[in-house]
Amino acid sequence: MIDRIFGWDIGGAHLKLAVVEDGIVVAAKLLPCATWRGIAELRQSITLALDGLPVAMRHAVTMTGELTDAFADRPTGVAAILDLLSELIPVERIAVYGVGGETLSADDARTQPNCVASANWHATALHVARRVTDGLLIDIGSTTTDIVPLRRAGVAARGHSDAERLATGELVYTGIARTPLAAMARRIPFAGRSTAVMAEFFATAADAHRLAGTLPDGADLHPAADNRGKTLAESRARIARMVGRDAAAASDEAWRGVAASFLRLQLNQIEEAVDLVLSRADLPPDAPVVGAGVGRFIAAEIARRLGRPYRGFDATLSLADPGVASLAVDIAPAVAVALLLRDA
Repeated sequence: MIDRIFGWDIGGAHLKLAVVEDGIVVAAKLLPCATWRGIAELRQSITLALDGLPVAMRHAVTMTGELTDAFADRPTGVAAILDLLSELIPVERIAVYGVGGETLSADDARTQPNCVASANWHATALHVARRVTDGLLIDIGSTTTDIVPLRRAGVAARGHSDAERLATGELVYTGIARTPLAAMARRIPFAGRSTAVMAEFFATAADAHRLAGTLPDGADLHPAADNRGKTLAESRARIARMVGRDAAAASDEAWRGVAASFLRLQLNQIEEAVDLVLSRADLPPDAPVVGAGVGRFIAAEIARRLGRPYRGFDATLSLADPGVASLAVDIAPAVAVALLLRDA
């Protein structure tokens, strides 16, 4: 009998599902899921994700969707997500990942919400640590960046909760798609002057990466800031608003330069956090950077700057088809929780 496990990473903006059979990743799905709008959005996405898939006897679950403003607080969010899963999946088949690496039943997870809330980063880190021994995991998604030191085949993070990880630099709230440009820079060079950036949700990191040609396919699944299209011209118009102008005020090349300035500042923000984490991690000089998430190309660049070897998350996996590799890396926590459950 095939040992089939579904790995779920239930986020506030995306739903990620990995299918693992006998330890081999055979399928991966990434769906937009605006959990912040309410539990009905999540129900629709989970139903869509399950459509056409065979039955799995075990479901490994991790989540970050509990922190969205659809819920009054995190315990309420954890309970609501688990209640929904229990309606759609036999509850005895659900195993929820805890931030210490433990597995909890759905009932136990409801009583320990702080243990299972926002634990997805730890699952990815523990899976990688068991395969590379020493290294630095950099998982860059559409919204956030996780920076996790790995030492002696274990997770050497200082923080465990979101609050602790923000304070230690191990969680950086910047990603390659959903981050507002206003959160990436207060001032930007334009036409030979330093101009203030408008603190408005006019444009996102996806617009800047689109103009720079670094936005991966499938990375930008939600509507644009102005609910218009996602052509280069429409991205230029949104970025121009950030500095109080219309796109016609400058050349296409000038707007590409503005986008590049935003992205350099984003890279600097991540790199500063990496330096902070490395300053206390005591990693061997040849310990690699392991890149995951849709923004892993930034992790590869940071590895180059650090003079460290780079490995992709896919190097830690057995894959049924090389075509699954890219999406499996995009949804690393979902893959990791499934494989960790099998290991357990």
